[in-house]
Amino acid sequence: MMNSLMDMKTVSVGFSGKMVIRDVSMKLLSGEISCLMGPSGCGKTTTLRLIAGLLKPQEGEINLLGKTIDARTEEKELIDIRRELGVVFQGGALFDSMSVGQNIAFPLRYCRNIHDEVKISSMVLEILHHVELGDVRDKFPSELSGGMRKRVAIARSLVHSPSLLLLDEPTTGLDPTTARHIDQLIVDLCARFGFSVLVVTHDLVSALGIADRLLLMEEGKIAWSGVVSDWNSSEHSSVKRFAEGMISVRGVGGITG
Repeated sequence: MMNSLMDMKTVSVGFSGKMVIRDVSMKLLSGEISCLMGPSGCGKTTTLRLIAGLLKPQEGEINLLGKTIDARTEEKELIDIRRELGVVFQGGALFDSMSVGQNIAFPLRYCRNIHDEVKISSMVLEILHHVELGDVRDKFPSELSGGMRKRVAIARSLVHSPSLLLLDEPTTGLDPTTARHIDQLIVDLCARFGFSVLVVTHDLVSALGIADRLLLMEEGKIAWSGVVSDWNSSEHSSVKRFAEGMISVRGVGGITG
């Protein structure tokens, strides 16, 4: 039986008096890829930010990597937790003024306090090889395609060997072919390194293609969770509503990624 890497228990958080997520409970298991799906504005990204230690629960708690995050957790503790995670935000958050190599080296220098330039260079080249971008170390983000920038962002998040990788909408803005390449990269990296993955996405095709476990969020709550085979046979109203919404949007104008 797989161990639980992250256990969120009845977590709620809000902004300006409005609750964004309410009584959310969910688990991430070691070595699994989980996809948190739902329409825009349902609370997916807020949930990811909570797990990443960028927000604190107002109610409830998160048990992550043997540590507890709740309303009383101090910033120093959150920083220590973040150092054990890899996070890729929707826009990639690359530094435009830095080369690819400098971007990837940044967390090694300033989060891991590694200052041996030979070691840093070796680690950068190794992780670029793993994301199939060995020849772009000296290029700048503006010189790369959207898919290549996404790979660089993933490489930077993995260079310090995290236990959990968090990705926010990794295929948004990509053409379908590039999106599927990113999907396959996520699967391959998870299998190679054995870390757990949480992907926040509204891309049902992507989720069904890569996930071991699916979670569906509606209006700040987990409406459904299960494995892919359960999704395909589910008669749950939330599952039907989300799937039909994706079909409708694709039929009208198509979804890239």
